[in-house]
Amino acid sequence: MANYKGERNRQFPSKISTTSFVKLYILHLLREKSYYGNEIIDEIKYKLKNKWEPSPGMVYPLLRELEEEGYIVGWWEEPDKRSIRRYKLTDKGYEHYKVISRMYKPAFEDSLFIVQTVLKDIYGINS
Repeated sequence: MANYKGERNRQFPSKISTTSFVKLYILHLLREKSYYGNEIIDEIKYKLKNKWEPSPGMVYPLLRELEEEGYIVGWWEEPDKRSIRRYKLTDKGYEHYKVISRMYKPAFEDSLFIVQTVLKDIYGINS
């Protein structure tokens, strides 16, 4: 497990905040196609086999933040109604995605190691 500044890490098991995780996943999904907010929630829920889903109260502010930062661009499907806002990744957003995905990978690997070790040691489950 990674040590930071020579100190032991006491946070368990993940060193990535939920908000950072959802931000990464949003950018990841938008690499392939455009989505609107509820589609993003549904897709994350589907990918995680209904074990977890981000709340709209997390996703929609993140979409606004990502758009303000120029990482994504949004548009209204029906501008007169302003009911469904779709988003797509910008070139700047793709570069940001590459940076944060590399940055978070060691923390995900550490978390996976911890969970696999607990499953093996305590529950006798080999993954």
